[in-house]
Amino acid sequence: MLVVNWHMNPEIFHIGTLSLRWYSVLFVSGFILGWFIFKWFFKREGVPQTLLDPLLYTLLIGTIVGARLGHCLFYQPDYYLGSWQGFWEIFMPWKGGLASHGGTIALFIAMWWFARHYGRRYDFDFLWILDRLCIAVCFAGALIRLGNLCNSEIYGDVTSLPWGFIFELRGETLPKHPTQLYEALSYTVLGIVLMLLYKYRLDKMYRGTFIGVFFIVLFGMRFLIEFIKEPQVGFEENMLLNMGQLLSIPFILLGVGLLVYSFIKKQPAAIVHPAKVKGNPTHYAKGLGV
Repeated sequence: MLVVNWHMNPEIFHIGTLSLRWYSVLFVSGFILGWFIFKWFFKREGVPQTLLDPLLYTLLIGTIVGARLGHCLFYQPDYYLGSWQGFWEIFMPWKGGLASHGGTIALFIAMWWFARHYGRRYDFDFLWILDRLCIAVCFAGALIRLGNLCNSEIYGDVTSLPWGFIFELRGETLPKHPTQLYEALSYTVLGIVLMLLYKYRLDKMYRGTFIGVFFIVLFGMRFLIEFIKEPQVGFEENMLLNMGQLLSIPFILLGVGLLVYSFIKKQPAAIVHPAKVKGNPTHYAKGLGV
């Protein structure tokens, strides 16, 4: 039977108590890639590039804080809230444990703040920033899942498929579904599709459509892939749906709601700078009521 014997060292190098891990490099690489993607967005739509750095800091802080709290509160609240030792470990993300659902919620809050702080001055709003953020998140999420593969974590059940991975570092002897690769591939494909829509169909799109499609497809795929994942925590073993699936359902419903909202409001996806609107109202101008 064809299998992949996976025993990749998660550390790139180790000097004394200092180590650099592949997960950390891929995690940070996602933010760097997102910075360049947003640089293109801003240049195309006339948003000052001076906003790139505060956007990066806001995203980085929001993601780490939200993902850490999401793991602690959604998956192991009894440990992290049950003792002082566990409580203080909430503030130690390097010990492991980040949840994408928590990161998503925190990014919502962070981008709401960013849009309120800068949006009125530069003619963009909360939905505008979310429509572009979701494209960057697809590629960042794919890199993070590759980091999970490097750590030999968050994999699936036993499989007889020829691409099954035996995660030797975890003591596994049977091939398991490499669900990290399944998610990374689905995120990458979604990101490419949304990027192409942005590049070639932006003038036909409505504000909120990108993020609506993102929530439906990404968390829909996450919901399906969870069926072949091993339980991450003990209490999931007796559940019909695991925690990842239960947390995905509200985001899928939110995506449907955002799509309906976008088609009702019909607000153009691109920025319209009122001072540049001349003559008869364009499609964009009409959508903004100019």
